[in-house]
Amino acid sequence: MKILSTIAIALIAFTTVAGQAIAEYPEKPVTFIVPFPPGDSEDVLTRIIAEDFQNKFGVSAAVVNKPGGGGGPFPGAIEVAQAPADGYTIGSFVIGVPTLGHQIGIDELTPAKFDPLGIFLTYPFIIATSKSAPYQSMAELSEYAKENDVTLAHFGDVLAPTQVTKAFAKVNGWSYAADSAFDAIDCNTLASGDADVVNTTIQLVFPCLDHITILASITDDRIVKAPNAPTIGELVPELGISLWNGLFVTKETPADVRAKIIASAKKSMLGDRAAEHSENTGAIVYWQSEEESAARIASDIETLARIEQMLTQ
Repeated sequence: MKILSTIAIALIAFTTVAGQAIAEYPEKPVTFIVPFPPGDSEDVLTRIIAEDFQNKFGVSAAVVNKPGGGGGPFPGAIEVAQAPADGYTIGSFVIGVPTLGHQIGIDELTPAKFDPLGIFLTYPFIIATSKSAPYQSMAELSEYAKENDVTLAHFGDVLAPTQVTKAFAKVNGWSYAADSAFDAIDCNTLASGDADVVNTTIQLVFPCLDHITILASITDDRIVKAPNAPTIGELVPELGISLWNGLFVTKETPADVRAKIIASAKKSMLGDRAAEHSENTGAIVYWQSEEESAARIASDIETLARIEQMLTQ
């Protein structure tokens, strides 16, 4: 009887330990980190993903905004990189994090720390100026800037839209007299005279569309809400690239955990709320698989390297 009792106790102990080891994901709160202020498309869509995740799995899923202070989205990315690889801290990152973060001397992101779960958003990113500016096209801007000072507002010097915008100027024989990084770039940035030209998303300047001119878009195709503005790739094919956002986890995150996050997020991005956001803002919303996303990142790294060469020649 004593031997049987010992065996029973051992079995109970083993079951408890095993139960802890194979606990179903998720069993505790999940955090989605957005390395930008609230309000833009990456924030809105990530909140849709988080809300649906919470409803599906019955655990808290919070979106935490970790702005980079104008120097890039890396503080939020670093927090994801330093978190355990268990799927409880998920990054919602723009192109610059996986393509540049590990290449520009940020120790916490080196070597490359992240794997894509899926890319889900292409920003309707634009180069814009005031309707009162003495240039109303990229060609006119180029001619004007060769003889006059023009200043640029952007979200960070290392980010793709900034690099593309500066490379366009370089190719056309001029450069911006000054440029500054901002956490938010909206109607007031132009109206207050903080900059002559802005890199931002069309969503952030919706309230003043009648008072600005969209000179070009940094997208794969022309923006539906600004069909007369050429893409930067139409003007200079070598600069063809778009600004996208995707979900990322650290590289050791288990496959079954990834699969659950992917299934939930994909359903969210193909749902009605995401489609409504796309219709209202011009953001291009979809779901690109892990494999497609990884291939896209590899291609974008090559394009950004080419742009860097153009800027340093």
